[in-house]
Amino acid sequence: MNVIALRDVAVVRSGDKGNHANIGVVANSADDFEFLRRTLTKERVAEYFQALRPARVERFELPLIFAFNFMLYDVLDGGASRSLRFDTQGKLLGTALGDLSLERNS
Repeated sequence: MNVIALRDVAVVRSGDKGNHANIGVVANSADDFEFLRRTLTKERVAEYFQALRPARVERFELPLIFAFNFMLYDVLDGGASRSLRFDTQGKLLGTALGDLSLERNS
């Protein structure tokens, strides 16, 4: 079993939708997409960002382009115009998620 970072098997980007953030994850290949389908669950993403207290996390699959979209609701502490956080638009959430460790069989 190897431990890899999400960024080793996918490109990750993020942005804001008001007080919500969305994180796009595009797998590097069909095999990577199937691996992420099993391991990168909405529960795993919610746990990873639990310090930011998302109200809920949803995962949307886009299998034809080997991608996922995660919506993190009420995670930006009011959003760009209200929040005093450093990353009010969630631009760094994708970078942070890229560091997520995943266990993968060799």
